[in-house]
Amino acid sequence: MALVSEFLGQLTLSYGGEEEPKFPTVVPARDFDPERDATRIDTAIKTKGVDEQTVIDILTRRSTEQRREIAFEYERIAKKDLSVALKGALSGSLEALLLGLMKSTAQYDASELKASMKGLGTDEETLIEMVCSRNNEELLEIKRVYKEMFKKELDKEVAGDTSGDFAKLLLALVQTKRDEPSNVVDYEKIDEDARCLYEAGVQRKGTDVAVWISIMSQRSVPHLQKVFERYKSYSPYDMKESIRKEVKGDLEKSFLTLVECFENRQLYFANRLNEAMKSKGAKEKVVTRIMVSRCEVDLMKIRSEFKKTHKRTLYQTIAEHTKGDYQKALLSLCGGDD
Repeated sequence: MALVSEFLGQLTLSYGGEEEPKFPTVVPARDFDPERDATRIDTAIKTKGVDEQTVIDILTRRSTEQRREIAFEYERIAKKDLSVALKGALSGSLEALLLGLMKSTAQYDASELKASMKGLGTDEETLIEMVCSRNNEELLEIKRVYKEMFKKELDKEVAGDTSGDFAKLLLALVQTKRDEPSNVVDYEKIDEDARCLYEAGVQRKGTDVAVWISIMSQRSVPHLQKVFERYKSYSPYDMKESIRKEVKGDLEKSFLTLVECFENRQLYFANRLNEAMKSKGAKEKVVTRIMVSRCEVDLMKIRSEFKKTHKRTLYQTIAEHTKGDYQKALLSLCGGDD
């Protein structure tokens, strides 16, 4: 029982603005000693053949703040940057995961976005997942950090890397003009938005995508949930079916991701994880990205949605579809079996 109350005590519940309650699997370690951790990591890296287990045990069970302190101490002791040392000592998926943990959640998201737009060809799948699943507060922080890290504006980069209605939708989301949730339920507005979505799509020939974009990028999430409910009284199809009928390609994927995240964001991530692990040649990049970016945000809730929907636990699924040190690190971030 003490554990539960201690865990709840570490959740930051702030309902000011749009900040959502947090459901992390990784919380600050007690009896934390950054110097001791840094020394253990230094020894582990210098060991013949590298002692990955120690590095995993430490970095996956400390909060971002604590990892930052460890990195500071490490540089003092070993006279080199911890991320550089990890890069030299590790490889493959484990390296990507642990290096991801050395960044704050927003830094990690920003660097994943940058990577999805770098070089030839855009990784639309990553771009869609990241832009469409982050709330206002997260996007504002990502934009700030993106500019700090890359000296460029995220919206300009998105605009330069995408085109057409897909670009317009992503831009509208990145511009974070979404209303804050209100305590007042505006039934007239709900009805009007539902009707507009129907008239702009299913009711006419061709789709007035601009109307869809403005409603879905500007209304608050609780409002949209009610709009999609109301929508069913106008349209013979629900919102997701309508999207599939009306638009194709990246635009379709983006709208579907948005609707899924408005309805239940944690379920969206649970389904993404399930799909990535079940696909041939487990999509480790997707698994790593969700586990690293959500472990201090809402992975506990993603875990419970996973079990509810897929009838087995996230822990069991990771154990079955991954292997080696990478698996150990993922299981540690997962924080236990349900």
